[in-house]
Amino acid sequence: MRGRNTILFSLLTVAVGLLFVADIAVGSVAIPLRDVAAALTGGETEASLRNIIIDIRLIKAIMAVLAGAALSASGLQMQTLFRNPLAGPYVLGVSAGASFGVALFLLGAPLLGFAAHPLMQTVGTAGAAWLGAAAILLLVMSLSRRIKDIMVILILGMMLSSAIGAAVEIMQYLSNEAALKSFVVWTMGSLGDVTYGQLAIIAPATVAGIALAVAAIKPMNMLLLGENYARTMGLDIPRTRRIIFISTTLLAGTVTAFCGPIGFVGLAVPHLARMIFAAADHRTLVPASILIGTAMMLVCDIVAKRLTLPINSVTALTGIPIVIYIVTRNRSLFR
Repeated sequence: MRGRNTILFSLLTVAVGLLFVADIAVGSVAIPLRDVAAALTGGETEASLRNIIIDIRLIKAIMAVLAGAALSASGLQMQTLFRNPLAGPYVLGVSAGASFGVALFLLGAPLLGFAAHPLMQTVGTAGAAWLGAAAILLLVMSLSRRIKDIMVILILGMMLSSAIGAAVEIMQYLSNEAALKSFVVWTMGSLGDVTYGQLAIIAPATVAGIALAVAAIKPMNMLLLGENYARTMGLDIPRTRRIIFISTTLLAGTVTAFCGPIGFVGLAVPHLARMIFAAADHRTLVPASILIGTAMMLVCDIVAKRLTLPINSVTALTGIPIVIYIVTRNRSLFR
């Protein structure tokens, strides 16, 4: 089994590398692989091609890697914590909270006249998303202290998401045309609006979230056997919940802030990891989900660029069939 996993991890790593290069080469103007390699390694190439590769496509490919890893890791943690294969940061309401913060800023800030500057727009959007995600996180954590049934918390998260969605629709109805257009474009999801300055925020936040996910590997393995058993083994359940909630907020909140709501990656990828590796051990599932999620996001970005579609539409069209297949072929996962 260990040898099989080593081969699978090696193949996935090679696939991610090839897809990363392909994502840079593919676009409205195809760039030869030799020019991509020259630009990435500091070799000689045309200045225009170098600018396209370094200033546009490279940062988009990096964002695809970070988004795929972040969404997959957060989805795996939620499914383990709630012991529900349909759980995830979007169901919990964390991403909905981030979306509400962004909606509040994009639709409300123009009325106050302080969102015209690009820096203010960037900082305001990110800050609003984190505050919105943190607010929902604190609310869910406070409820979890009073309600011990984890499934009830999951249902409350879904209700919070619905309530937030209704509030966002009201804000859209009351907003002006320019603000509404800006928000609608954001809701479609995009990996191409990120700058290197924003990456200085996104990368550390994603690394910190994944580091927390790695730190929670042993507790998540214990949670697979049930909270009562985990508690008898000395696991601090509230502390484990806090670690997973904070990790999920960092991962899902950051991606939502800078790329818009990108769905179904966090839901589908953990199931793909379980099927491909035939494992339940999070020492295998965490890195497997990160690699598969990264590969999936790179593929979706390539398709989105070729067909000129929003990335959110492509991830939905890719993730939904995967979830349907898993539900129909592996019903034991949902018992």
